[in-house]
Amino acid sequence: MALANFTPAPEFLLLGLVDGTDTHPLLFLLFLGVFLLNALGNLTMVVVVRSDGALRSPMYYFLGHLSLVDVCFTTVTVPRLLAGLLHPGQAVSFQECFAQMYFFVALGITESYLLAAMSYDRAVAVCRPLHYRVVMTPWRCTALVAASWTVAHLHSLLHTLLISALSYPCPAPVRHFFCDMTVMLSLATSDTAAAETAIFSEGLAVVLTPLLLVSLSYARILVAVLGVRSAGGRRRAFSTCGAHLVVVSLFFDSVLSVYFRPSSAYSARYDRLASVVYAVLTPTLNPFIYSLRNKEVKGALKRGLRWRAVSQEL
Repeated sequence: MALANFTPAPEFLLLGLVDGTDTHPLLFLLFLGVFLLNALGNLTMVVVVRSDGALRSPMYYFLGHLSLVDVCFTTVTVPRLLAGLLHPGQAVSFQECFAQMYFFVALGITESYLLAAMSYDRAVAVCRPLHYRVVMTPWRCTALVAASWTVAHLHSLLHTLLISALSYPCPAPVRHFFCDMTVMLSLATSDTAAAETAIFSEGLAVVLTPLLLVSLSYARILVAVLGVRSAGGRRRAFSTCGAHLVVVSLFFDSVLSVYFRPSSAYSARYDRLASVVYAVLTPTLNPFIYSLRNKEVKGALKRGLRWRAVSQEL
């Protein structure tokens, strides 16, 4: 009787970035190039920050963690995206699907809180330069990073448990290139009211908190910069902050537009395009916007290349 009543876990079919059964080799090459660029830029930042003694300030400590998160973030989804461009209709098991969801949500939330920590660090550096070392102590930096990881994983665990407890058809076609929360809610055949309530309330608080911190930090920076008498100094500050704000805005705007709306407003085409922005584009831009434009990072890269050249000669 136990075997007769056993219901197998549903299997999901990832339909990919583009509808249809055609292969897309040009898109495959494009996203493969972006993925490799992401890995090169972010792993370079991780190695440089860890190995160069000149990059020991809190800003680079946060950048190292952000780069590590960005590599993992794209690795969770892009390989499946690439496979779907060549072989549409990839089958994934129930366990694989929700494991992917868990790590995707956890890493995405970790990134948002690291962005908030970095904006707070810059606000302290600009607005309270004489107290910077007192405020941004190693203990506080470690606590901010640890809190980012902890909050993100608890948040992801709650959402994954709620959504995985719903019922799904077997097999279930997923019009996306990964198992995303909004897609899974739209596929569920059981009542999603409780899950949606929890996601909208707890999720909105978790996502809006770092967004609010980023906004307050850059508002303080803006006020401080407007008080600078040197026109050149204001231009440099606005150039740096403007580039940072573009990336932050891309990330948070696309996240909010996808996740914080009722499932009845679900649009597969829009969600896939928005997901490419925050899951692929933003993590690829981060090392270039935040780091590789920085003179100290460029100096560290040059020192590393010189050391490698000398070691090869020896």
